[in-house]
Amino acid sequence: MADMAWWDDEEVLRRFISDLVAAEVALLRPTGASLPQRPWRNDTHIVRDLGVDSLELLAIASALAEALHLQESGIEDYLLARPTMEDWIAVAHAGLQRFSERLTFTTSGSTGTPKRCTHPAAILLQEARELAALFPARRRILSAVPSHHIYGFIFTILLPRMLGLSCVPVIDLRGSSPAALARELRDGDLVIGHPEFWRAAVRLLPSMPAGVMGVTSTAPCPDDVSIALVHAGMETLVQIYGSSETAGVGWRVRATDQYRLLSHWERIDGQPGALKRRHADGRREVIACRDTLAWKDARAFLPTGRIDDAVQVGGINVFPAKVRHALMQHPDVFDASVRLMRADEGNRLKAFIVPRHPDADLAGLRIRLEAWALTHLATPERPKAFTFGYRLPTNAAGKHADWALSPDTQGMADCK
Repeated sequence: MADMAWWDDEEVLRRFISDLVAAEVALLRPTGASLPQRPWRNDTHIVRDLGVDSLELLAIASALAEALHLQESGIEDYLLARPTMEDWIAVAHAGLQRFSERLTFTTSGSTGTPKRCTHPAAILLQEARELAALFPARRRILSAVPSHHIYGFIFTILLPRMLGLSCVPVIDLRGSSPAALARELRDGDLVIGHPEFWRAAVRLLPSMPAGVMGVTSTAPCPDDVSIALVHAGMETLVQIYGSSETAGVGWRVRATDQYRLLSHWERIDGQPGALKRRHADGRREVIACRDTLAWKDARAFLPTGRIDDAVQVGGINVFPAKVRHALMQHPDVFDASVRLMRADEGNRLKAFIVPRHPDADLAGLRIRLEAWALTHLATPERPKAFTFGYRLPTNAAGKHADWALSPDTQGMADCK
């Protein structure tokens, strides 16, 4: 990866490290953390200015060392000895100068148990180079995604170099409203987002300048959102299918299209949940997907459902079983079920609660459960609707079933 040393750009390293540090602090403090607005200055002290204690510093430094494989160059201990942004940027740069062949990302994640996914840098570079052909004549990149996740890394760190934009700062949209995006857009912009970002943006973007392109990933983009963006004047919304485990797998430009495999992926007949990845040296590796794939031909496919039990909330993998376990720890909960809301109900989790005491004050219990979720669950994991009943919903076969949200939140539902 030395032929495109992305780490030579100090501002790129600053963005990567800042995003990773902020995400790690959020993981360590699920009740929320108040951090200075980014970008952080060189003299920002990780302990003093971010309020990090010694144990948190160790965890954050370890996460950065793991992501950039600083242990390969033997300088990871300098992160603990010199906890300022300037020093961490210098340590990361020195480490990557010595070893840059692999990078490790975690599954999107503050939910479940984050999984470490290591990728050869050459594969990520190959993907960025191929994707660059989809975005001709771009002048700027605007991003609503963090750069330390694999999607953000490829599209906001590697892709700009492939497009000849390495000297053009990536404009961070995460601290702005969609209304600000409407004022900011120009011809030649490429906007990197995710489905929830685009869902919010399309409501405030009745029209946009000609020549604006967009990208969406991390979860399926609803057809009505992608169609509305095109009707508003977006030149193209490219949808990327992939994951932290696989990196990018395929792409499409219309909601009705099949996804097309990137050139280094191959279908495996008889294995709808696996693909074969071709490395630069000709070696082939079988990789498990997070979804089953239905194939139109050898290169065109559609995902048909997750293999694991994760669901997507705001572009984040959330595990309902983990949320249920957290709710079951509350002393007033006898049983619980957690599901993703139906499309007509919203896009967050909902919970069905069987109170331990059938005559419980439901309004008070709801308040206590919301407070419990606030301290025990990350933001995407917190149910936005609680339904109470004497028993969990079941279908005619006695299996757990979905339930409808009722405008009457005072009584106990009797779901059979």
